[in-house]
Amino acid sequence: MAEYSSVYGFSAPVIVWEHEMAADNTPSAQDLLGFEGATILSYVGAGGITFDASNKLEIKLLHGDDATYGNATAVAAEDVIMPSGETLGSGGIIRSFTAAKAAADTAMHAVGYVGKKRYLYVLCDFSGTHGTGTDVTASLLKDRAVSQPVGQTNYDPSTTPY
Repeated sequence: MAEYSSVYGFSAPVIVWEHEMAADNTPSAQDLLGFEGATILSYVGAGGITFDASNKLEIKLLHGDDATYGNATAVAAEDVIMPSGETLGSGGIIRSFTAAKAAADTAMHAVGYVGKKRYLYVLCDFSGTHGTGTDVTASLLKDRAVSQPVGQTNYDPSTTPY
């Protein structure tokens, strides 16, 4: 992922969705006004079912020029920075689970967005039958602020409770 020189260029993280899911979410528009990119963080727990080619979970990234989800389109390869060794799937797929997933992720999965659209949407797309939900979380961190500093300027990391 790209390196950034200042923590003041980032926004506070926005929780896009976080809960046990067994069906598609309706993504809300994440407005990037004032920022030139974003980092999408995702976490997936152990599969609620045994994933396969028909019963799968895909996390998709879409973008658009307005806040209407129906007008959004899938991101293209030039719009994202995928983790080393990974490629963007057709239809904006940034993660895909098509085989058994017995264990939860041990770290957040990060994808960078460097596209030119104002609004981002993160879709948790389920295919097939999901009788039991899977814990999934997605967060969005806006980055490369046009104007800095962003947010709190008197941050003291020694006071962070974790």
